[in-house]
Amino acid sequence: MIERYTLKRMADIWSEENRFNKWLRIEILICEAYGSLSEISPEDLKTIKEKANFNIERINEIEKRTKHDVVAFIESVAEFVGPSSKYIHMGATSSDILDTSFACLLKEASEVLINDIENFMAVLKDRAYEHKFTPMIGRTHGIHAEPITFGLKMAHFYDEMRRNLERMKAAKDRVSHGKISGAVGTFAHLQPSIEDYVCKHLGLNPAPISTQIIPRDYHAEFFTTLAIIASSIEKMSLEIRNLQRTEVGEAEEFFSKGQTGSSAMPHKRNPIASENLCGLARLLRGYALSALENIPLWHERDISHSSVERVIAPDATILLDYMLERVKNMYKNLMVYPDRMEKNLSMSRGLHHSEAILLSLIKKGLTRQEAYKLTQGVAMKCYEQGLDFRAELIKDQGIGQYLSNAEIESITTNEHYFKYVETIFKRVFEGNT
Repeated sequence: MIERYTLKRMADIWSEENRFNKWLRIEILICEAYGSLSEISPEDLKTIKEKANFNIERINEIEKRTKHDVVAFIESVAEFVGPSSKYIHMGATSSDILDTSFACLLKEASEVLINDIENFMAVLKDRAYEHKFTPMIGRTHGIHAEPITFGLKMAHFYDEMRRNLERMKAAKDRVSHGKISGAVGTFAHLQPSIEDYVCKHLGLNPAPISTQIIPRDYHAEFFTTLAIIASSIEKMSLEIRNLQRTEVGEAEEFFSKGQTGSSAMPHKRNPIASENLCGLARLLRGYALSALENIPLWHERDISHSSVERVIAPDATILLDYMLERVKNMYKNLMVYPDRMEKNLSMSRGLHHSEAILLSLIKKGLTRQEAYKLTQGVAMKCYEQGLDFRAELIKDQGIGQYLSNAEIESITTNEHYFKYVETIFKRVFEGNT
C-alpha cells in the first residue's frame, strides 16, 4: 500500500483542482498580455481578473455535451465572467493551455522528486561513513572476489544517486517549456510576445518552435529519467535481497515486532520492501517506453499522446515519489551484520589473495603467464579440497622459489585492500551534499 503522506504530497499536484487552476492562470495571463498590447480594454481585463473562476462539477457536466475538456472549462469560466469572457482563449488553441499547464505540473512534480533524491542521498552518506571500514567480501558473478567495505558499497550507491539528481534537474529544465503559438504553431492569431509573457510569469521557457504541441521528445527525456532512477532503486533493492539471503546474511531489512514474514512459516523474515521496489521499477520502465512512443505523431499533431500522458504522468511521478521514500527508509533502518561479513570473508580460506600473489610473483621476474599458472595451481587445489590458501602457498615448492614465508604472510593480509578508502571517499563526497 502507498502511504497517505506520499499520495497527498505528490497526488495533489495531479488533482483536478490544481490542473484547472493552472489552466485558469494561463488564460488570465494571455489576457494580461493582450491588455498590455491594448487589445483588451482595462475594464474588460479587470472584470476577467476579478471574476474568472471555474466549477469542476459544471465542467464535467458541460464536457458530457462537448466531449472536449478545454471547451467545457472555457464555458464554465465564461459563466462566471460574463460578456468580457469573449476575450478568454482568444487566438489560442487547446494545446496551448494543455501543454503549458503540463509543463507546470511536471515542474512541480520534479521539485518533489529532487527533494526525495536529496533525502535519500543523505541517508546513503550517513551509512557510508558509518561503515567506511566495515570489511566484507566483494563479489563478481556472485562469486567471492576481493575485499571491499560496506561503506564503499554505500558510497557507490550515493554517487549513482548524485548522477540521478543531476539527471532529474536536467529533466526538470527540459520539460519546463511552454507554448502559446496557436493552432499549428505559427502565431497566426497572436504574437510571440504573448507567449513570452505567459512563460515568464509561469517560470517556463518558451519552446523555440512548436506545432500545435510541444514536441514529445521533451517529455520522453523526462520519463526516461524517471525510469533510470527507478532502475537505480531496483539495483539497490536487489543488493539487499541478495545480502539478506540465508546463505549470505550480511544485511537485512528491518523486521518490526509483530511483523509477519509468511502465513505458513513463522520463522520467515522476507525482504518484502526490496522485492516490492524491484517490481515497481518495471512499471517505470514501461512508462518510459510509452513516452518514447509518443514522439512520432501525425504531421503537426494528433491526439494519440494525450491518453498516454493522462495515465503515465500522475502514475509515474507518484510511483517514483513513493519508491524514493520507501528505499530511503529501507536503507535508513537497514540492519547490518559486520560479524557475518567477517565470517563470509574468511569462507574462501584466503583465496581472495590470489591476485596479490600473482602480482608479487611478476615483481620477482616471472612472466604473467608463469605467475598465473603457479598461483592458479595452488588456488585450484585449495578450492577443490577446502584447504587454506596461505598454508598451501607456504608449502608449495614452486611458490617457495620466489616468495619467502614472511613475504607470503605479509602479502596475504587484508590491510592493503583498504588503503585508498579515504581517497575514494574524498572523491565521492567532497563538494557533494
